[in-house]
Amino acid sequence: MIIDVISLMPEMFSALNYGITGRAIQNQLLTLNLNNPRDFTRDKHRTVDDTPYGGGPGMLMKYQPLKDCLDDIYNHKSIAQAKEERTSRNNSKVIYLSPQGKRLQQSDLKKLTGWEHLVLICGRYEGIDERLIQQEVDEEYSIGDYVLSGGELAAMILIDGMTRLLPGAVGDNESVVNDSFYDNLLDYPHYTRPAEVDGHKVPEVLLSGNHEKINQWRQEQSLLRTLQRRPDLLDDKNLSHEQLEIIARLKNE
Repeated sequence: MIIDVISLMPEMFSALNYGITGRAIQNQLLTLNLNNPRDFTRDKHRTVDDTPYGGGPGMLMKYQPLKDCLDDIYNHKSIAQAKEERTSRNNSKVIYLSPQGKRLQQSDLKKLTGWEHLVLICGRYEGIDERLIQQEVDEEYSIGDYVLSGGELAAMILIDGMTRLLPGAVGDNESVVNDSFYDNLLDYPHYTRPAEVDGHKVPEVLLSGNHEKINQWRQEQSLLRTLQRRPDLLDDKNLSHEQLEIIARLKNE
C-alpha cells in the first residue's frame, strides 16, 4: 500500500517509524510519502493560508498550494511501485481529516486497506478551502467529537489502524482478529503471570487448560463488556442465536 500525506508539519510523522508501522515500512508492506504544500506556493513568503471570505476568526489553507501538491503526487512515479506505472486518480482515494467528517470505524479501516493508494490531507488553522474538498476529496473522516490543532494526529491514527490489517504486518494475525471493534465487539479481559497479584487471582477457567471453556468464557466476557460499555455496537452486529442467548442471560443477571 502507498500512502501520500499532505501536511504542513511532515516531521510529526516520524513517530510512524517505530513499532508495527515502522516494520511495515521496512518490509515494504507500506510506503509513506510526505508532501508539504508549502513547497508548492508561488510567492516569496511561501504563503499557504489566508483570511476567510465573509470575515471571522482564524485563517484558512489556500486552494492553490494544496491542488498543486495533489497534482504533483499524481504526476510523479511512486518509488514503491514495482512496475514503473504512474500513480493515477483511478486507483487512489483522497481523504481529508476533519471534525466535520464521518467518525472513523474499524469497518472503514478494513475498506481503506483495499485501495492501492491513499492521499491523506491534514488540515490546519480553520481548515481548507471548501472548493478543494468539493473537487478533490473522496471521503472526510473524523476520529472523534473534539477538535485538534490539525489533522496530523488523526492521519497517524488512521495509518496505524490500517497498517495492522495489512497481511504480514502483525506477526500473529489472530491477535488482530481478536482486537476490539474487529467484529463490532469489545475485546475480552486479558491476564498474564503471576496467577495472583495483591490478592487478585486470574479467573480459574483460564488456568484450566480446557480450550473450549476458555473460548466460551472469552466470548461471554466480550459480549458482557460490549453490553456494559458500548451497547450501541450491538445494534449494528448480526448476532448469532447463541450470542443472543448469552446477552439475554447477562441482562437477567
